[in-house]
Amino acid sequence: MSSQTSPSSAGASALSRLGDPIVLLLTVGFIVAFVGLSLFDIDLVADSISAGFAWTAATLGTYFQLLLLLTFLVAIGVAISPAAGARVGNLESPQIGTFKWLSMIMCTLLAGGGVFFAAGEPVYHFVVTPPAFDTEAGTAEAVAGALAQSFMHWGFLAWAVLGSLSAIVLAHAHYVKGQPLQPRTLLYPVFGERVMKGVLGSVVDACCVIAVVAGTVGPIGFLATQVSFGLHELFGVGQGYGTQLGILVLLAGVYVTSAMTGIHKGIQVLSRFNVFLALAIAAVILLAGPTLFLVNAFSQGFGEYLSSFFTMATMSAETAPAWWMQWWTVFFFAWFIGYAPLMAIFVARISRGRTIREMILAVAVMAPVATAIWFTLLGGSGIHYQLTGAIDLSDALNNFQFDVATLTVAQALPGGPVMALAILLLTSIFVATTGDSMSYAIAVVCTGHDAPNRLVRAFWGIAMALMAGILLYMGAGQIGALQQFIVITAIPVSLILLPTLWSGPRAAYALAREQGIIAPAESAVQK
Repeated sequence: MSSQTSPSSAGASALSRLGDPIVLLLTVGFIVAFVGLSLFDIDLVADSISAGFAWTAATLGTYFQLLLLLTFLVAIGVAISPAAGARVGNLESPQIGTFKWLSMIMCTLLAGGGVFFAAGEPVYHFVVTPPAFDTEAGTAEAVAGALAQSFMHWGFLAWAVLGSLSAIVLAHAHYVKGQPLQPRTLLYPVFGERVMKGVLGSVVDACCVIAVVAGTVGPIGFLATQVSFGLHELFGVGQGYGTQLGILVLLAGVYVTSAMTGIHKGIQVLSRFNVFLALAIAAVILLAGPTLFLVNAFSQGFGEYLSSFFTMATMSAETAPAWWMQWWTVFFFAWFIGYAPLMAIFVARISRGRTIREMILAVAVMAPVATAIWFTLLGGSGIHYQLTGAIDLSDALNNFQFDVATLTVAQALPGGPVMALAILLLTSIFVATTGDSMSYAIAVVCTGHDAPNRLVRAFWGIAMALMAGILLYMGAGQIGALQQFIVITAIPVSLILLPTLWSGPRAAYALAREQGIIAPAESAVQK
């Protein structure tokens, strides 16, 4: 028998290394179609997405909220169960050190928009009282509610859906059953082998990749506008398209290089550096800023968050203005849903050797508390300066100009321009950590391998930067339109996550049985 490989089989082998052909066709086709239609009729695309966004928010907003709430409650139930002692990934000790592991978790999600909104969102809720509260806007009594509402959007519910139940399901299926780290694996308990091998599985993976592309291109594009605005204000640099494109090229160079070097090198190093930078900035703000105000604001805001937790989590268009729900709670929750499957893949991949309890508590409890502290330091400082009259962000925030809010608050902080430059650097690296981790995760989904081809990782990183550059050329409005599109993509992705409400606990107990942590009789209820 000849050992030579035919050209057709060689081509098929090369294609398989690049990934599932159907996933590639659908995802790359989406990018080409979105950009092409935008070039053809930019208003048609923007109007169509806006209509779909409004319909989705009005019709399915409550469903999205309940999905996040139930995910958090079930995950906490698993974390306190006997099964939570089981370890992920067939390792007896963690593969990645605790600080590095937590750094990667924090940077990957918080970069998705948390840093961008940390300064402006609390101030917005301070000058426009959220529907859950009846305090007078702009007064000292409004501080706690403003922070509490921000904590709700970026707190326990948001983090839990990103890496708790779905990460457990993926970890058990991959490390024990040998199934790929792909979103389709979340549906294996429902559809069995059909979803793993058939076209349905490819469509499932493609929907999740498209959601992440839509959710990541937005922050990449907005970062370019934010940094160019900051450089203009601080150094007089022109903030035209040329500057924005230069920022995109530099940013893409950083996160593509990081993604190509992998989890144990570039991604880990970048995340760790950013955590150190964030800690340094936090220390300066806390020690040299309005310390007493920030301490009181955090304790009161977090207390209000806990006491009003269910009120805010279940608020609907019947009890709050439809526009407010659409542009705040539903938008954010849908954004997190869109990210969830690929974030869960990333969490499952970096958590080998960790117990289920460690994984859930780190993602669904510790990270939200750290996020709340960060929002208090930046947003709470903004509220203090707004309250004392040092700054006035009312007009900018009513027009949703959060780039203006971030720079204005940063310049008012101790250190002025130096602090503003440090926060711009921090924001840039945070977005880079999202770019590298999501480029890696998309490559894992497309190829079905834990260590995907470096060129595939680079392709997706470059593709997202290129898409951001083209959309910025058309105007920042198209970046916003793409950002709204993630709310629409949350519809199919939410259906992929829904089974984890019961398959997550089952997977946890299965791991515990297999590792001898609990006897079969104790987990009979899980069968």
